[in-house]
Amino acid sequence: MPELTLVPIVFLTSCLTAVIGMGGGVLLLMLMPGLVPTAAILPVHALTQLASNLSRAAFGWRAIDLRIVPAFTLGALAGGWLGGEIYQSLDVRWLPAYIGAFILVFTWLPLPVVRGGGQLALALLGFCQTGLGMLAGATGPLGAAVLLKRNSGRDWLVVNTAVYMTLNHGLRVLAYFAIGFSFAPWWPLVAGMVIAGILGSWVGTRLRHLVPQRDFHKWFRLLVSLLAVRMILLALL
Repeated sequence: MPELTLVPIVFLTSCLTAVIGMGGGVLLLMLMPGLVPTAAILPVHALTQLASNLSRAAFGWRAIDLRIVPAFTLGALAGGWLGGEIYQSLDVRWLPAYIGAFILVFTWLPLPVVRGGGQLALALLGFCQTGLGMLAGATGPLGAAVLLKRNSGRDWLVVNTAVYMTLNHGLRVLAYFAIGFSFAPWWPLVAGMVIAGILGSWVGTRLRHLVPQRDFHKWFRLLVSLLAVRMILLALL
């Protein structure tokens, strides 16, 4: 089964995210087209990333800041509802192209900055993160500016990014289930991906302080862009 190649990919992308705080979900999403049917890409990705982010938060539990949770959750509930309504109207044939275009925007264009790190900023982050996540799957870079206003510590950023992304993906999984997606046919693949994601989080957490980030973002943006173009071409050809 070609989709089983996603299991080691999930391990590597989860490890990557545990080291630098973001990026693994984007890479995983862009490698899924061609391995699983288009209609299953976003729901399966959301469920896998839920486990990956939850485990990363658990492994770094000492750095969790629960003050970010209430406002983010409130905004995320509204964003998940709106994103779910829009998702139902999309033509799944063009879904990889939409996702690729979203990721190119997130990668290269300046993102809108919500000034300050207060509760309003967190609520708006929850709304945008979850709403756009229903359509694009991986929107991790959106939260960096808001969380950096609260704390610039590496462990704090990585762990609390995992906290709000756990809420994000959890609400998205519920939304996909509510609009009729069945996860049952995918449980063997998802089980393998979940286990790989947890193991990747465990390894990445232990590597975090050993891996320098010099020049990483430049090469990461280039790789992400090439994969996003691949997604667009898959839909067009």
